[in-house]
Amino acid sequence: MPPRPRFDRRAPVRELPNINDRINYPQLRVVDADGEQLGVIDREKALEVARERELDLVLVSEKADPPVCRIMDYGKFKFEQEKKAKEAKKKSHQTEVKEVKMRYKIDQHDYDVRIGQAQRFLKAGDKVKCTVIFRGREIQHTALAEVLLRRMAKDLEEPAEVQQPPKREGRNMIMFLTPRKAPLLKKDKEEGTGNNAVRTIPSPARRISTQD
Repeated sequence: MPPRPRFDRRAPVRELPNINDRINYPQLRVVDADGEQLGVIDREKALEVARERELDLVLVSEKADPPVCRIMDYGKFKFEQEKKAKEAKKKSHQTEVKEVKMRYKIDQHDYDVRIGQAQRFLKAGDKVKCTVIFRGREIQHTALAEVLLRRMAKDLEEPAEVQQPPKREGRNMIMFLTPRKAPLLKKDKEEGTGNNAVRTIPSPARRISTQD
C-alpha cells in the first residue's frame, strides 16, 4: 500500500509585485505619473527619480525590450485596481436559482421566514424556486398548495415577478420567481387588489367552552 501523501502546512507563497528594488533589469523604458516618456535609462537612475518624487517604480511590461516601468503611487494604484475588480465581479453576478421549501399547512411565523428568505435571494439578483412539499395523502390538496404559492407571489410582487406559475412536479408543486426588472407601478397594484389570493394559513382557532 503506497504511503499517504503528507499535508503541506506551509502557507502559500504570495506573488510579490515587481516594484522598486525588486526590479532587476539594468535598462528600463520609464514613463512618469503624467504619462510623459522619460526614455530608456538605467535602473539606478529610474529608482532615484522615483524616490525624488516620493513615488514607486512599477514594472508594467516585462516582455518589452527594454522592459517598461512607470513611476506612480503604487498603494493608490493597487487600491483602484482592487476597486475595479470588485465592481466588475459585482456586475458579472451569475444568476443562481435559490429554493424556498414549505408545506401547504405552514403557520404564519414560518411563512414570514420563507418570505424573508425569498426577499434576500431576489435582492441579490437570484431567481427563487418556491416549492410546496407533499407527504403521503397530502398530495390530494394540490389546490391549497397552489393558493399558497399564489399568495406568496402576491406578497412578493414588488421585488419579483412570476417566471413560471404554480405547477405540479412529481410529489411537489413549484413556482419560479425572478427579480422584477421594472418597478411595480401603482396602477398595477390597484389592478391586483381585485384578485387577492385566498388566505391559506388559518388564524388560531378560539376554544369555546360549554357548560352542561
